[in-house]
Amino acid sequence: MVPVEGVFKNFSATFVGGNKNLCGGIPNFGLPECKFEQSKRRPTTKLKIIISAICVVTSITFFLIALLLWHLSKRRKGEATSLFDGNSLLKLSYQSLLKATNGFSSDNLIGVGSFGSVYKGILDQEGMIIAVKVLNLMRRGASKTFIAECEALRNIRHRNLVKVITACSGVDYQGNDFKALVYNFMVNGSLEDWLHPTLGLEEVPRSLNIVQRLSIAIDIACALEYLHNQCGTPIVHCDLKPSNILLDEEMVGHVSDFGLVKFLSSGMLDYSTNHSSSLGIRGTVGYCPPEYGVGSEVSTHGDVFSFGILLLEMFTGKKPIDDMFQNNLSLHSFVKRGLSEQVKEIVDPKLFQMRLNGDATSNYNHNFRNGRNNILIECLTSTLEIGMCCSLESPQERMNISDAIAQLTSIRSKLVGTRLPWGRETVSELQVC
Repeated sequence: MVPVEGVFKNFSATFVGGNKNLCGGIPNFGLPECKFEQSKRRPTTKLKIIISAICVVTSITFFLIALLLWHLSKRRKGEATSLFDGNSLLKLSYQSLLKATNGFSSDNLIGVGSFGSVYKGILDQEGMIIAVKVLNLMRRGASKTFIAECEALRNIRHRNLVKVITACSGVDYQGNDFKALVYNFMVNGSLEDWLHPTLGLEEVPRSLNIVQRLSIAIDIACALEYLHNQCGTPIVHCDLKPSNILLDEEMVGHVSDFGLVKFLSSGMLDYSTNHSSSLGIRGTVGYCPPEYGVGSEVSTHGDVFSFGILLLEMFTGKKPIDDMFQNNLSLHSFVKRGLSEQVKEIVDPKLFQMRLNGDATSNYNHNFRNGRNNILIECLTSTLEIGMCCSLESPQERMNISDAIAQLTSIRSKLVGTRLPWGRETVSELQVC
């Protein structure tokens, strides 16, 4: 189409002949009239990009809103949110846990920790006995502890670690956040209950014989060896103590409470917290290694120290925070002094109690008891020495946990070989792991 403006207004100054495809222009050109339709204006590339981006953002926004509404709907119903990627055996709701524990009754309360309470429960349909750890979310660090424990427990499997069934994250009937971990119930309670029992009027005192204590100590050490050396990413428990050691029906020890766990890999998220049951250090006073108190990094050597203190407590019957440990006297120094003087004076007196047959003569009993005590003292000395080597002040000088397992197993084998009745059972009849 020839324009009608500018130079094309002047017929004498413009020549348009020789092109049959031209049309329009001023009448003097004698060109045919233009009959084609003018094309519609198309959107620019920039406009197309803006429109596409708006559509994408709007779609994503609507999707996220729908997902949030669905999630809130589930939470209002108190349903369990799976945190174990399908590995959990059960999906339990707030309602089912409330019913299983009789409304989280004080009669079902079996323990209170730094970040929550543990209740015994029974699932109606399955008839399974469970332990429900309900987090106190008002406590600072409780939510972080919950995440840490979930992260640890979904990645580890070992016979001497407590087995988690599932986790429940939702809201209660008052609309408050609710988080709980569900474990297999351990019928024999914690090691704390056996070492330092609080007896009622009708309860019969119970105690652990030397072989049982050695077996439990080996169970704990095996759990640590797995966490430190067999998990791919080394894991530090950071809170090893008697109340965190649970015993099943066969008196096998299981390490529990991974709320302060630390992953020793720069590529892993650190889900641990810096809170403790008393001061602001990582762990519990008495079991926490001295280097943590001066700001040193968490390491597997710290767990070895806690194990050493725990081992000394198991065989002396004394807590590391006992009132007697004052003026620079500690459980470690107490045992060190006793090993050089009189071992029998520092060990738990229950270990020297045994039942003899009533028909045996007193002379036989006397000789038998002396022979038994000599073997017992020898084994106790060796065991306490292991505890001492594990709880040395310098982290690098502490015994390797694998070596501790080997030496404790050797001591137990020596006792089993004697075929002497070290308590309620004959040692040779005990199952050795």
